[in-house]
Amino acid sequence: MNGNLVRLAFCFFVLIGAPGASGLANAQTLALVGGSVYASPDSAPLADAVIVTPNGAITALGNRSDIHIPADASVVDCSGKTVVAGFWNSHIHFTEEVWKNAGSAPAAPLAEHMQAMLTRWGFTTVWDIGSDGKDTLALRRRVNSGEVPGPDIYTAGSIFPRDGHPAYLPPEIKLPEASTPEQATQLTRTYMGFGLDGVKLFTGSFKGTGKPVVNMDPAIAKAAVDVAHAAGKPAFAHPQNMAGVDAVIAAGVDIMAHTVPGEPIYSPEQLTRFKQQGIALVPTLSLFAKLPLRQI
Repeated sequence: MNGNLVRLAFCFFVLIGAPGASGLANAQTLALVGGSVYASPDSAPLADAVIVTPNGAITALGNRSDIHIPADASVVDCSGKTVVAGFWNSHIHFTEEVWKNAGSAPAAPLAEHMQAMLTRWGFTTVWDIGSDGKDTLALRRRVNSGEVPGPDIYTAGSIFPRDGHPAYLPPEIKLPEASTPEQATQLTRTYMGFGLDGVKLFTGSFKGTGKPVVNMDPAIAKAAVDVAHAAGKPAFAHPQNMAGVDAVIAAGVDIMAHTVPGEPIYSPEQLTRFKQQGIALVPTLSLFAKLPLRQI
């Protein structure tokens, strides 16, 4: 196994990440026995614990002396290991070549890459915030059917500002742009109709070295956020500078998908608004590792 981690919720790490454990995937009942369990982040670990999971649902958790292990259970010895809930990854992209035509591609390479990318690390839930929705939805259907072992997948549709094609994406790719609030409203409604789980707004789009950033008008961003929120869905945003951050705040975005490298530090007023509005940040610091920490 990878380190001392055994996944609890949904048991993907045990079933998929553990060498020789693939046969357990078909077991009707699993019993994870002997590990130290953190039932919540702020609770003390429960030593020498037993977790019983028939059909992937946790039905019993407690000390070994208090929990009955069903006779038909497949027992996984977790002695010396730590059991925690499955992890979320809130910023991924299914854009590599292996994910193309995910609806019809052979299952084996999809499963192999899913394990290398996500399941071996204990991720039970992921947010895709920038991929081809057709491929991601098809991949999700195959995961949900059990054909491709993988995490729960949520996916967001992107909206760019007018003339906001980023320098790092091939120019031949046609991107969904909104130049008015009405266009943003319609695009977001279309995404919700497709069955996507949220919207991602490029409140700032990088045009290249020495070129300006194209920012999204806050009114356009807010129109998209309002539609997503009305459907009970979250709104992500990709700012590129402080103007883009201000648009995030003004529009009521839920999650910033990046910090803003190279910009001044967040102002006290911005930090106050983040807290008041409950705006979360996925910092993706590894993308900006070469920059001084104070800049990010």
